[in-house]
Amino acid sequence: MTESIVVERDTRILASADALVPYLAELPRWVEWSPWEGLDSDMRREYTGDPGAVGSTYAWEGNRKAGAGRMRVDAVRPDAVDIDLEFTRPFRSRNALHFILAPEDGGTRVRWRMETPRTLWSRFFNMEKLIGPDFERGLKQLRQVVEAEVS
Repeated sequence: MTESIVVERDTRILASADALVPYLAELPRWVEWSPWEGLDSDMRREYTGDPGAVGSTYAWEGNRKAGAGRMRVDAVRPDAVDIDLEFTRPFRSRNALHFILAPEDGGTRVRWRMETPRTLWSRFFNMEKLIGPDFERGLKQLRQVVEAEVS
């Protein structure tokens, strides 16, 4: 069994889980809040399947900063969205993304968790420092977008 590296961040958003799920499961909506948007203004995107449905995908190909890869929605529940994330460039890796939603103080606690196998290349990178700030920025942007829409 391969050991995993876990990176996780969370925030409270003043919206119900029902209001949040479409932003997470409908992959075309990631352009509204993803921390990686804007890395390449010419990035190519391709979406397949019914947005928000299990099996729907988002593939991208961009410059060196954006890289290339694919996401597939694996599960959509009232309290969680699971996504299979595969990078093909600048390096190959397969990751499990989990968004866990829990009611909290008139809003929802959103936990963004990534599990990635420990590989040879991961020995050279501190995944917390590499991915953690992106998750923090993405959650902040998600909170701003959702709270502006639901208020």
